[in-house]
Amino acid sequence: MSGPNISDNAQVAAPRRSFNWTAYASQFGAFGVLIIICIIFAVMEPAFITSINIFNVLRQVSIYGLLALGMTFVILTAGIDLSVGSLLALAGVAGAAAFKSGFGVAGAIAAAVIVGLLGGLLQGLAISKLKVPAFIVTLGGLSAFRGMALVFAKGQPISSFPPEYTRFGQGLIGPVPIPVIIFAVFALLAFIVLRYTRYGRYIYAVGGNMEAARLSGLKVDAIITSVYLIIGFFAGLSGFLLSSRLNSAEVIAGMGYELTVIAGVVIGGTSLFGGEGGIFGTLVGVLLIGVLNNGLTLMNVSPYYQQVIIGLIIVLAVYLDQLIKRRQ
Repeated sequence: MSGPNISDNAQVAAPRRSFNWTAYASQFGAFGVLIIICIIFAVMEPAFITSINIFNVLRQVSIYGLLALGMTFVILTAGIDLSVGSLLALAGVAGAAAFKSGFGVAGAIAAAVIVGLLGGLLQGLAISKLKVPAFIVTLGGLSAFRGMALVFAKGQPISSFPPEYTRFGQGLIGPVPIPVIIFAVFALLAFIVLRYTRYGRYIYAVGGNMEAARLSGLKVDAIITSVYLIIGFFAGLSGFLLSSRLNSAEVIAGMGYELTVIAGVVIGGTSLFGGEGGIFGTLVGVLLIGVLNNGLTLMNVSPYYQQVIIGLIIVLAVYLDQLIKRRQ
């Protein structure tokens, strides 16, 4: 009596694995769209692929890209921050006023960052301790911070800075704009924190199931407060960099940034329901928005239509996120 055919059994025991297109789309869909759009713009408008234009896109992306890094932390906990543009304006005005008062560039950066941190702390405590929904708290912050900037600056811009101030927003290191370098450094740090640290794992745990995280012993309130501190820090830094780039701290700076920032994070695959996403996706998302705006501008498409396109992309990204979750 002959024994069993091992090779035949091995073939039976190894079922063919089907291609999981939902997981692939979740991880790489936005990146594929970015590549396709870049190719289309390069063919239709040769000026798009010049080094000057590429660095211009990166410089523009770097300002709201910093905000998007902070927004990634917030959305991963299933939160939201609608006040980032207003807090950016308030921080920028505070930093500019500090410089005009004789505190130098270091004082200006410190003032902007401190204002951003205080704004983030207040909102984080209201959300975590008072249990007010993040949408309501930050919607109030959107109005309050803008009003504070108007009151502090008396409705007027603070402008005309010397080169020592403007070089942070306008200067270059080699061919690379300084804001792009700053953005790249903080993107790397954020990636490391979320991917390789215990704190990063806690953020995903809170976003995935807040009650389970609480029962596991995590200090959920402290973690939620901390992510609003993080986005407050980036709002302060971005406020200084924007005023340095424009040579003016405008009380209307950052208007509409909340839409752009949230769009970049969501398009990059971070779920509005928390617990899924990451920094790489956010980088792809903000680059996608920057490339779209730049390419459409080069093709003389009205800025009004650009806003329509970005709004539609947000809706599509959220729909795809829900579709992928249902299929998984």
